[in-house]
Amino acid sequence: MFSFSVIIPCYHDEEKLARLLGAFQKLPHHPAEIIVVDGANSQTCRDMCAQHGACWVASEPCRGRQLLQGAALAQGDVFWFLHADLRLPPDPLTAMTQALAQGAVGGYFRFQFDAPRAWPALILEPAIALRSRFGVPYGDQGIFAKRNAYFAIGGHAPWPLFEEVSLVQGLRSLGHFQPLLEPLWVDPRRWQRDGWWRRTWHNRQLAIRFACGVSPDKLAEQYRARHS
Repeated sequence: MFSFSVIIPCYHDEEKLARLLGAFQKLPHHPAEIIVVDGANSQTCRDMCAQHGACWVASEPCRGRQLLQGAALAQGDVFWFLHADLRLPPDPLTAMTQALAQGAVGGYFRFQFDAPRAWPALILEPAIALRSRFGVPYGDQGIFAKRNAYFAIGGHAPWPLFEEVSLVQGLRSLGHFQPLLEPLWVDPRRWQRDGWWRRTWHNRQLAIRFACGVSPDKLAEQYRARHS
């Protein structure tokens, strides 16, 4: 049986994080540790982690660096990286264990929008599944990796956006990277706020510009300016 370290980067996500930490206590199997890497250095977040038995550590607000910092502290055989605003499936550790026992070096969960859902979700979800299979699944799909594989390829890139691209490419170069059927439910509030198609188009523009060589730091500045 593998031991799992859950690593959660957060930044002013206390309400969502509280629900996620509470959900872990209801699972049939539990991770060896949960590490919350807080880019806001929030006392509220620190207290919440203590209440739920999670390890809290402060960090600069850069998701790639937060993930690297959490991984450097983690002790488990497997690292599972989660966003704070996700909702868990009923038994995620068993799903990951089965994939790893069959030889996978890592993998990711199926992207599914949480309630309240709208009809664009029915189109976007299979499109995201296709992109993930032939391209890169992003951090909101619960990427997991064996500890030795993660460090062998250098882990996440220390970037505020697209920090998982080199990680996924590296894991695939080492062995099988397993897409799981189990979903992680993603909060749709940003799509509702920005418009389902507008946000999707903006996200694709970011990905295209990243592929064309624009720096993640510059893209992050533009993203923050657009959504501030």
